[in-house]
Amino acid sequence: MKLLSYQSETGPRIGVVVDEHNCVDIAALYKRVKGEDSAELTDMLTLVKSGDAGLDKVHAVRDEMDAHDLIDMASIEFLAPLPLPESIRDFANYELHCQQALAASMKMRASKEADPDKALAEFKASGQYVIPPYWYEEPLYYKCNRFSISAHNQTIHWPHYSNVMDYELELAAIIGKTAKDVKAEDAADYIFGYTIYNDFSARDAQSQEMAFRMGPAKGKDFDNSNAFGPWIVTRDEMPDPYNLHMEVRVNGEVRGSSSSGACQHNFERCIQRVSMGETLRPGEILALGTVGNGAGFESLQFLNSGDVVECDVENIGVLRNTVVKD
Repeated sequence: MKLLSYQSETGPRIGVVVDEHNCVDIAALYKRVKGEDSAELTDMLTLVKSGDAGLDKVHAVRDEMDAHDLIDMASIEFLAPLPLPESIRDFANYELHCQQALAASMKMRASKEADPDKALAEFKASGQYVIPPYWYEEPLYYKCNRFSISAHNQTIHWPHYSNVMDYELELAAIIGKTAKDVKAEDAADYIFGYTIYNDFSARDAQSQEMAFRMGPAKGKDFDNSNAFGPWIVTRDEMPDPYNLHMEVRVNGEVRGSSSSGACQHNFERCIQRVSMGETLRPGEILALGTVGNGAGFESLQFLNSGDVVECDVENIGVLRNTVVKD
């Protein structure tokens, strides 16, 4: 199933996608068919936490819909599928992206020196801009601001302190069950579903922060910087999350494309890593990382005010946002 969150007059609602144009309010449908409310269908986080019990209720009524239940998705205000996730962890699992981003970072830093060519040569010789060996052994991540969430079709206002805005095309998984000390071979069962993630980034701020080997902070943490959507595809309808074509477009022009399968570490390895001695809970999000050619930073080609960014992932859909500098 494809499950979305949208804003109604009474608050957030869960929609089940019917076709490319329509969805249905699953809580309203359940009440019409069963004659009672369902606590599990109150909102997306509640549904995720309810596990199979909640999904069983969705399955029990989804085939009972008729034309009167259909809602035109063009008329709704999308929310992020999880309007307030329990946490967000973003990994860096794509070697090509890491290599190209490090090279770009080196060029940006060198360009600010008195002798850019000399500085670039020194940076290359220093070994600071190579992927460390430990990256190949274990999945590494940072924690994002779970309150800085945005949705499909939402305008992204980049922060006043930045002049360099960028996108990042990523695949994300939503945790569906409590996990601790889970082995990778058992970890797939802990995934509720998958969605698209665009990790908007203020590159000038990020570049300054990362020079201290700490962060990112204000390079990533600003209102609405974490865009998710347009919906969650449940695990049962995603037979192979590592064979998905992924593409990012700006104003309709393809800026980069790749495959989800090029990751060094998969979601199962990420779950194993995070759950080592730490409880991972339903409603937490793990992002697999920016795919190769999935960010403008890799080619030093950034966004302008008014640009429309589309992140397109096979078997999921398109996450679309307009970026505006006020």
